[in-house]
Amino acid sequence: MEPPLHPAPARSLRPTPDGAIEIIDQTALPHTLRMTRLASLEDVARAIRDMRVRGAPLIGIAAAYGLALALAARDDDAALDAAVAALAATRPTAVNLRWALERLRMRLAPLSAGMRAAVAWREAGAIAEEDAGRCRRIGEHGLALLSPLAAGNDRPAGRLEVMTHCNAGWLAAVDFGTALAPIYAAFDAGIDLHVWVSETRPRSQGLLTAWELKQRGVPHTLIADNAAGTLLAQGRADAVIVGADRVAANGDVANKVGTYLKALAARDSNVPFFVAAPSSTIDFACPDGGAIPIEERDGDELRVAGGLDAGGRPAAVRTIPVDEAVFNPAFDITPGRLIDAIITERGHCPATAAGLRMLHPETSRA
Repeated sequence: MEPPLHPAPARSLRPTPDGAIEIIDQTALPHTLRMTRLASLEDVARAIRDMRVRGAPLIGIAAAYGLALALAARDDDAALDAAVAALAATRPTAVNLRWALERLRMRLAPLSAGMRAAVAWREAGAIAEEDAGRCRRIGEHGLALLSPLAAGNDRPAGRLEVMTHCNAGWLAAVDFGTALAPIYAAFDAGIDLHVWVSETRPRSQGLLTAWELKQRGVPHTLIADNAAGTLLAQGRADAVIVGADRVAANGDVANKVGTYLKALAARDSNVPFFVAAPSSTIDFACPDGGAIPIEERDGDELRVAGGLDAGGRPAAVRTIPVDEAVFNPAFDITPGRLIDAIITERGHCPATAAGLRMLHPETSRA
């Protein structure tokens, strides 16, 4: 029998008894743990766009619940199509969003009006539970890659040093996470490890990773993004592990901007670079990274920095003039040739078309 999942309070999203959902508002972290109630499609779509809900697996789960909430008001074919379109437009890069919506559409389309809302709600819950199980298995398969690195470690203290980028823990999923799942599994297995946490500008999702690791007691150090190359060159990291927002059929990966630079530095430093993602993040209809749409976000994410003022109150500071031209892509593409393994709930494989088909033979064309 599989071990139980974390109790509900440790989850990033959960349904409420009155037919809404409750999320951890990730824009309030790491300073404040704030729960926010979402009761309509508009609430969910806004939370996804504003990144109060973020992380590819969690976006898909939230969108599934958002569709169920929309159908509670009206569930004819036109309402179903409109709700799917509205949610799909919120974040174009994360393929889990489209995957979850298409799964619900196929399940709901044959049903008659009046039945769809309840079925959609149950299906959203099923997606959440399945995702938690996938993430747990990603942790197990990732541990199989990290354990030999720990056993062969020749550091004086014998500690395994792992580097991450962005946040791909339970905050970005519904439980366990993707890139952090192997780290949690290694920590729970008694491996002495330390995590280098990249701050991940401009939205500083690395602060969410540091917050998560602190809650679990995992030793870690927050670093400026540009310090990663130096640490890798100095041999101070044994592996880099990141999540993904989309994996193309050839093994190219879209992830938070800055991932590509870490992959380049890791390859030059002979440090293994791993990508952890559930199968729902693999887009077999997308031939390569060049076909993945890259979301460009509002320039004020660069121009304005948020935090707490001297009195401990939330505050924003404009660090760049409002008329300064900026470019703010949310993601970049890491070619499969720079990735040592892609870790899914089915195991790990090379970041190639053949490797992905090996784990997912049902996708092979006759």
